[in-house]
Amino acid sequence: MWQRGGVTSVRRIGIGLAAVGRPAYITAGRERDLGDARDVEALRERTWAVLDAAYAAGIRYVDAARSYGRAEEFLAGWLAARPDTADVEIGSKWGYRYVGDWRLDAGTHEVKDHSVEAFAEQSAESLALLGDRLAVYHVHSATLDTGALDDAELHRAMADLREHGIRVGISTSGPRQAEAVRRALDVIVDGEPLFTSFQSTWNILEPSVGPALAEAADAGARVIVKEAVANGRLAPGGATDSRDDRVANLADELGTSVDRLAFAAVLAEPWAGIVLSGAVDPAQVASNVAATGLKIPAEVEDELLDLAEPAEQYWAARGARAWA
Repeated sequence: MWQRGGVTSVRRIGIGLAAVGRPAYITAGRERDLGDARDVEALRERTWAVLDAAYAAGIRYVDAARSYGRAEEFLAGWLAARPDTADVEIGSKWGYRYVGDWRLDAGTHEVKDHSVEAFAEQSAESLALLGDRLAVYHVHSATLDTGALDDAELHRAMADLREHGIRVGISTSGPRQAEAVRRALDVIVDGEPLFTSFQSTWNILEPSVGPALAEAADAGARVIVKEAVANGRLAPGGATDSRDDRVANLADELGTSVDRLAFAAVLAEPWAGIVLSGAVDPAQVASNVAATGLKIPAEVEDELLDLAEPAEQYWAARGARAWA
């Protein structure tokens, strides 16, 4: 249930770099938002502009991944150029490799590999770029069928990161997110839970993982929510069906924007520690941040609860999205 209360701290919003670290992604509206300026230097400048706006707004968590093109590289350069950002917490992910060769029309943009060998290679790459600024490291889209949640050798290797002060976790995707979260909560190494950070998709249209995330929070883990605007479906101009249109109409009735309403719904969940913005420019950062002051009336809450899609349907539609 959504809580109607006071203003939410901006510190509960983070910035994710999935949409600015590489030229193609599945978020709607990229032609409008990015245009043709997607060479390496253009996206580096865009990433820095987003990070500058986020920091100025009070955001202090940034999320990247090995598969987000040059996101870690862009972030490392920004951190080096902004010595006053020592209070920014950095999270990244391993398990996918970017293979898109900086092309919009690449046949394959990323490949998944959750082997211990991939972890060794990618964690070394992340640490080479981010060094002691890396605070959180997630298995990227851990599922029940990739082996990442059952591989004792991999768990031992990841526990070595934990011993060096890096929080270890998983990100999740797909209709079985809840099962992955609960399986990960059961992984123990040296008498302690290995996975203490969970980054999952939760939004108005796909809230099925909510109870499992609440369990994770109750167990002392941190919960990070991604895709609050459903890859652009819940952003201005991004509606693809009648459910999306209804959320946009409710936002209009409240005198706000659909992305702010979507963010406010997540921020009202008591188990949601950080909610990631996928903003690609400072204006989107500002709009997402404005959600911290939005209260959702009871009657709107009731309507939003009725708009959830079956998880299988939601993820099938997401999987069919074209990279652009």
